[in-house]
Amino acid sequence: MGQPADSSSSQSDSLTVRDNRTGKTYTVPIKDNVVSATAFKAIVAPRKPQDREENDPEKGLRVSDKGFLNTAVIHSQITYIDGEAGVLRYRQVGYPIEQLALHSSHLETGYLLIYGALPSKAQLKLFESEVMHHSIVHADAENFFRSFRYDAHPMAMLTSAFAYLGSYYSEANPSLQGQNLFTKSDPASLANMDKQIYRLIGKATTLAAMAYRVRQGRDFVTPPSGLSYTGQFLYQMDHLGQEDYRPSPVLEKALDVLFLLHADHELNASATTVLQTGSSLVDPYSAIAAGCASLYGPLHGGANEAVIRMLISIGSPENVPAFLEAVKKREKVLSGFGHRVYKTSDPRSFIIRKTADEVFKVTGKDELLETAMALHDAAIKDDYFVSRRLAPNVDFWSGLIYRAMGFPYDFFPVLFAVPRVVGWLAHWRQMMLQEGGVKIWRPRQIYVGAAKRDYVPTEKREVVEGAKNSPIPVVHGGISKRTAMAEFKGKSKL
Repeated sequence: MGQPADSSSSQSDSLTVRDNRTGKTYTVPIKDNVVSATAFKAIVAPRKPQDREENDPEKGLRVSDKGFLNTAVIHSQITYIDGEAGVLRYRQVGYPIEQLALHSSHLETGYLLIYGALPSKAQLKLFESEVMHHSIVHADAENFFRSFRYDAHPMAMLTSAFAYLGSYYSEANPSLQGQNLFTKSDPASLANMDKQIYRLIGKATTLAAMAYRVRQGRDFVTPPSGLSYTGQFLYQMDHLGQEDYRPSPVLEKALDVLFLLHADHELNASATTVLQTGSSLVDPYSAIAAGCASLYGPLHGGANEAVIRMLISIGSPENVPAFLEAVKKREKVLSGFGHRVYKTSDPRSFIIRKTADEVFKVTGKDELLETAMALHDAAIKDDYFVSRRLAPNVDFWSGLIYRAMGFPYDFFPVLFAVPRVVGWLAHWRQMMLQEGGVKIWRPRQIYVGAAKRDYVPTEKREVVEGAKNSPIPVVHGGISKRTAMAEFKGKSKL
């Protein structure tokens, strides 16, 4: 790879690179429309006097891709996205998301993502029964959740809970059982892996419901039997002792569709975080906790909450034109439009719009719906947004559904994280079983800091000013302020 090119070479599936620094020409193979970044390490050049030592051209050329805009880090068979055409398909056989949303369920789709094919009736029954069987958590979990502040964000609780969960299962920890615990691909290893998958999917709804209940100041509910995955979830959140309680079938189905749509989305930020963390061969609970933390961010799992707050700030349909003008002037942020991958419409948004109509039939139309429709219609007809390919995405409608169903805004990311667990596990499992084993992910950097310099004593240093170059003191109040004015032994004189 990346060897100097032979003048007689006739390779058609390759890239010819000429290094104008040395005059050498290199041939880089192309496979699956991809060139290997490591091939460019063969492109070396002597260091010039003006070159920084840290750039070290003698060790080969590096490839810069800030934010992974065009870097492939793994071969995957799980999810296919064509952002230009607005296509989303699950697994290598290419099931369109529209067909799955119409005919499948979240757990069946989870099976598809994890194991690679739609299950038989017996396979699905086994998978569903194992997942539901493993939904119950240890009694100590109650004390764990009660230890959080009354106003703790539910995503902080859920992230912590996934990590906490791993402390119960030493057989799932490669640090304790050997680093090839999940990479051997033998029957015992695969069975161990499946058990952790059942536990994480089954307990995801229970942990999320506990985070919800502790915020409400309510007792926790043991997962019931005989309900669907989302039915059980709604039951654990809402049951207050009523006899023969069953959640609304419309809301149960809507939530299942939303879970299915959010199950996976290729190498998004949280899935990549799971793989980055998992590449160290940490236990799967820690890897899922890391993914949950990544999803917490407003640029990822918090986007649907941002849509609702945006619609509230707009107020009414007549204020939409002024809001869009403010967006064009970069005075306001338009949430729920555009996507890092999709350059046309998000295929999930059409399905969610239909689901929203079903939900509104039983909940009544949300007061923000008219504002949302006015914003939607105005933006998709405005050349400014059309030319920038800012079409509605999945977050634009999902927030309205969650709001209509009565969920608090800060619980919206939890409703994203719970279904995404199956996608995270599918990617984690695939990486554990990949040919050649697991290599720890270690990206390169381009060092642009200071060159080598000698230590300078404090009294001889030049003061470096600026907000980015020196710490900013905290304005203290309360006990800290009073303590600062008090006298006591050992008090600093600074």
